[in-house]
Amino acid sequence: MGAVGLQTHIWANNTRSLLLLAAFPVLMIFIIYGLQLVLMGFGFLPGTGRGLGDDMALAASWLGGTIPLAFVVAGIWFAISYFGSQTMIDLMTGARKVERKSEPDLYNLLENLAISRGLRTPTLRIIDNDSLNAFATGLHEGQYSITVTRGLVAALTRDELEAVLAHELTHVINKDVRTMVIASIFAGIISVIAELVFRGLIYSRGGGKRDNKNAMPLILIGLAFAAIGFALAIVIRMMLSRTREFVADAGAVELTKNPDAMISALRKVEGRSSLKGPDEVQQLFLDNQPDGVGLEGLFASHPPIQKRIDALVKFGGGIDPGVWSGGTGGPAEAYSTSTPVAG
Repeated sequence: MGAVGLQTHIWANNTRSLLLLAAFPVLMIFIIYGLQLVLMGFGFLPGTGRGLGDDMALAASWLGGTIPLAFVVAGIWFAISYFGSQTMIDLMTGARKVERKSEPDLYNLLENLAISRGLRTPTLRIIDNDSLNAFATGLHEGQYSITVTRGLVAALTRDELEAVLAHELTHVINKDVRTMVIASIFAGIISVIAELVFRGLIYSRGGGKRDNKNAMPLILIGLAFAAIGFALAIVIRMMLSRTREFVADAGAVELTKNPDAMISALRKVEGRSSLKGPDEVQQLFLDNQPDGVGLEGLFASHPPIQKRIDALVKFGGGIDPGVWSGGTGGPAEAYSTSTPVAG
C-alpha cells in the first residue's frame, strides 16, 4: 500500500507542478497587457480616439510584438543563471566545496545514493552554520551540487542524513532546480513589469498626452490586470515550490526505503532551519518557514513540516515520533512523545 500510495502522491504533485509552471507565461501576458493599458491611459501610447473597447483591442494587438521581446529577456536571464548561478549562491550563503578526504562519511553517503540511480555524484558543499538545512543547486549534468549546513551534519543520525541527501538528490533527478529557476525568471520579469506600472503612476505627471477620453477606465483596468497578475504570480511560484518539496520527500523514501528517517530528520529540522539568503535561494532550502502566520502561509515557499510529515505517514507508511526536543539525536527520549503516530 505504501509504494502505490507514494507513486500516486508523486504523480499528483508532478502534474500539479506542470500546471503551475504553465501558468507563468499566461500571467506574463496578462500583466504586459495591463501595462499597455496603463501607458495608453496616461498618453504614453496612442489610443484609437474611439470607444474603450477599441482602445483595449488596440492594446491587445500590440502583444504580438511585446510578448516575444519579454521571452527574449527571459532567455537572457536564464543564460546568466545557467552559467553563473553556483558562484553567486556560494557567495550569498558562504558555501564551500568539500572533497571525500575531508568529509568521507558524508561523501560516501551521497556517492552511494547517486550510484543507486546511475548518476554522477553531485559536488558536495558545506556551510559552516549551526542551523539545520540543506539544498540542491545546478542546472545541468556536471554542475549539480548538494549543500548541507554543519549544524545538520552534527544533529542528524546516519540514516537521517542519508534521507536528507536523498531528498536533495531527488530535486536533482527531477530537475527541480531548473524548474524553480524558470519560475523565478518569470516571476522576476513579472515583478519588473509590475514595478514599471506603479512607477509610471508616480512619474506620470511629467509627460504623456493625457487627452484620451478613456484614460481613467484604461488606467483602472490596466492596474487591475497588473495587480491580479502580480499577486497570482507570487502565489503560484510559492505553490510550485511547496509541491516540489512533497515530491522530494517522497523521492527520499523511494531511494532509502526508510520513511521513518525522513520523518525524524524533518522533526529535527523543524524550527531550527533559519538560514540567510535571497528569496530565490531560500526556496531551494530543505525547509524555509515564514516568521509570521496567517496569510504569510499563502506566500511561503515550503509547506509546514507537519503537513510534510503527515504525507509521509499517510503515503509512505512512516511513523512520527513527535516533536524533537533536542538532545543527541538517536534515542526516543530526544522526542516529546514516546507514542509514535502511525498512518
